[in-house]
Amino acid sequence: MSELIKHKLSSDSQCVQTSCPYCGVGCGVDIKVEQGQAVKLSGTPEHPANFGRLCVKGTNLLATNHHQGRLLHPVIHGERASWDLAIDTVAARFSEIIKKHGPDAVAFYGSGQLLTEDYYVANKLMKGYIGSANIDTNSRLCMSSAVSGYKRAFGEDLVPCSYQDLENTDLILLIGSNAAWTHPVLFQRMEKAKSVNPRLQIFAIDPRRTASAELADCHLPIKPGSDAALFNGLLCFLADNQGLDQAYVDNFTNNFAACLELAKPWTLTRTAAYCGISEALLTRLYRAFIGNKRVISFYSMGINQSSSGVDKCNAIINCHLASGKIGKAGSGPFSITGQPNAMGGREVGGLSSLLAAHMDIDNAKHRDLVQTFWQSPTIAGSPGYSATELFDKMAEGKVKAVWIMATNPAVSLPDRAKVEQALTACDFVVVSDCVAGNDTLAFADIKLPATAWSEKNGTVTNSERRISRQRGLLKPPGEALDDWQIITRMAKAMGFKQGFDYRGPAEIFDEHARLTAFNNNGERALDLSGLTGLTPQEYDRLKPVQWPVNAQYPQGCARVLSDGKFFTGNGKANFIEIVPAAPELACSEEYPFSLNSGRLRDQWHTMTRTGKANILTEHTKAPEVTLNPQDAKSLDVTEGDLLKISNNSGTAYLQAKLSDAVAAKQLFVPIHWNREFASSANINRLFAAIVDPISGQPEFKQAPVRLEKVQIRQYALIYSPQPLEPFTAGLPADCHWVKHQGVRGPVYHGYFEQEITDLAEQLKLDISQAIRAGAPGEEAVSNSWLSYQSEHGSQFIALGDEGFNAFVFLSDKPIRLNDSWINELLSGKETSSEQINALLLAKAPKNRGRKVCSCFSVYEQDIVDAINNNGISSVEALGSTLKCGTNCGSCKTELSSLLREHEAGERETVQEFIPSDEPNEVIT
Repeated sequence: MSELIKHKLSSDSQCVQTSCPYCGVGCGVDIKVEQGQAVKLSGTPEHPANFGRLCVKGTNLLATNHHQGRLLHPVIHGERASWDLAIDTVAARFSEIIKKHGPDAVAFYGSGQLLTEDYYVANKLMKGYIGSANIDTNSRLCMSSAVSGYKRAFGEDLVPCSYQDLENTDLILLIGSNAAWTHPVLFQRMEKAKSVNPRLQIFAIDPRRTASAELADCHLPIKPGSDAALFNGLLCFLADNQGLDQAYVDNFTNNFAACLELAKPWTLTRTAAYCGISEALLTRLYRAFIGNKRVISFYSMGINQSSSGVDKCNAIINCHLASGKIGKAGSGPFSITGQPNAMGGREVGGLSSLLAAHMDIDNAKHRDLVQTFWQSPTIAGSPGYSATELFDKMAEGKVKAVWIMATNPAVSLPDRAKVEQALTACDFVVVSDCVAGNDTLAFADIKLPATAWSEKNGTVTNSERRISRQRGLLKPPGEALDDWQIITRMAKAMGFKQGFDYRGPAEIFDEHARLTAFNNNGERALDLSGLTGLTPQEYDRLKPVQWPVNAQYPQGCARVLSDGKFFTGNGKANFIEIVPAAPELACSEEYPFSLNSGRLRDQWHTMTRTGKANILTEHTKAPEVTLNPQDAKSLDVTEGDLLKISNNSGTAYLQAKLSDAVAAKQLFVPIHWNREFASSANINRLFAAIVDPISGQPEFKQAPVRLEKVQIRQYALIYSPQPLEPFTAGLPADCHWVKHQGVRGPVYHGYFEQEITDLAEQLKLDISQAIRAGAPGEEAVSNSWLSYQSEHGSQFIALGDEGFNAFVFLSDKPIRLNDSWINELLSGKETSSEQINALLLAKAPKNRGRKVCSCFSVYEQDIVDAINNNGISSVEALGSTLKCGTNCGSCKTELSSLLREHEAGERETVQEFIPSDEPNEVIT
């Protein structure tokens, strides 16, 4: 690859280097573009974050990049409008409300999907021109506790570690992090480091045995919410067992004695009992921390998403300060971000409690500095509303206008009922997004079309403080604009003629860099003075670099705090006194189960992108609740049954998944499903809006719930070439459905508590109408429908003039069909009804179970058969035989789990498909 980031490969093709739009790892991506189309994708070999590696989501980015479902034009109250009219309308309404009710009556709600340049101008408009700090972001939901923890300890939001530290350490503590699924590329770097250095130990600290525990030497299944006690106990253990670096404590820290005094009651015995693990297991962890000179504490949502998340972060940091394992190669407290630009948003003040350039809104000197630099008419004088507060104020009528950018709070915030109430009550709701519909857009008065990742141009900052360019490689569809363009047009329409006259993102980045350097004088680590004054060409060629970038570190700085200098008042780090707190809501006789939530391997947030790709839905097609087999037995639940989860906040319906990865009376549910993909599977509705009092971050890792088995009278499995929104919208409340993307169109699973008469006829009509809507001018005539009835009362209908267009299976028993066989039927190769009939009557191949390897379509049963028949005993051997795990590597932990479980004799093989005398439908 030449030094030029964007260059021609031939007369009509070029390679564009950009960044992946998913997690906070910030992987570099090379995309080959031919004649305006992205045709090939691979990881950037020289990008320091991934060195060419990509996870399964990154590998399949191009499969999600089509324009289907995009918002292409501005929309006002359901009607297409021009950009001028849309912007003028938004500006007029915001201005009117500000004039009548004051600047705090309006708000912005942003996203870690925004680029730094987008974030910067939004923050500038709200805090420096409108004069309110009411701009918050969905990063509040995942990273704000880490921000507060770092600021309390170091004086600045400062991640002290680099990815290289993961490969140059002796001990990694995975704390509340399932990195194998949430940050797969970093997990692969850990796997590689462990294979190279057998002395490297990994401990997984998590109530759930996640995929990441497959790599760990030891798993500590602590009680939910007990992390702070565990690390208070470690601090006490360090003091009692010569684990302190007293010289470091004396020279570089404050408040150690008081902090230790509060931790002393947390003896080994008390801590083990409180955490629900054995003293032997706890001692093993504590001795490993003392016995290794280099230790990385790698923590994520399991720590942050808590009503005491900030204290948990500081409990971890306390142990690193006390042992001097910070600011050194292979050591430090490493908070890993969840979104591609959560860090960039923090840099420019995207949270309502911050100012740009790591300055504080409650600091008069900082306010004056920012206003002077911006030459703005005003500056916000106090923190604005955090995410949950913002929606509370909307519901109360105090915030009368909100602009939501690139996020879906109706799904991602806790207590959905309250969020919906707020969006309904708000006088004026504006949403700018790249999709035409989602749960939040349903409430929008005005919809503004924004560019998607492959069209956006700017910068992002990953979890190790590394700034990378995200380059627009495709022309935006329709009238979509970059977020910074929409925001600056809005600012000018509101009358702010100065301050927003940018010609491109390079000018915005330059202003951001200059602000980080303005009157800095070494007071803040965030210093991009070495990147000021870049020409547009230099900006375009910008290579990935870690801040600070200044005269001292002209090529960037991989490791901060190595000199023992912190950014507090006296330049020393602060020990924080910690009193461990249990989750605010405890389980009870009425709500005996503890609900935990998190991410899946192949899905992302609310599935706006990943839900488009069939290959990414194959791993987990429906929302599941994982429960312990003991609990399943007591509830008479089997795998695949529909379960109702409920509490005072709401109700959700999910399929049962049985696993001893969760303890008795604990449940795990993924966060991704929403009204676009399921009737009633949004799990965040069950979490009350309980937040950390310092960070405002919600508690998403513990909620008391009740679990009940749902009795289903009728099941449906529908393969349709077009979405069936009219059908799903018209179903009664006791009819539940789930949708995923199939090879030819959406696939629906229906669960009916009461049998619907003439459901087959209704579906024929709905599918025919959907086909006509999707292909105007074509008719789906009734005589093209084939219909079969089994002796068991199950029914199959199919639409097939030239190959199959649609399938419907109806039964009073669960329907489990082999997707690979269905995909063959949908291939379009069979044209006559005789051939179709012959296929239907043929014996289908056995059910191969869940797809484990998405890259090479390797199913669970393939792997089990290889283990049984070929004597395979290693992940590498499975890769040699089946190719699984040899591309992106995201499935390797599951391969390891299958090997372990099968060898232990704990896993049954997947049941084969049992055909009846009728066409291939599963009756059992």
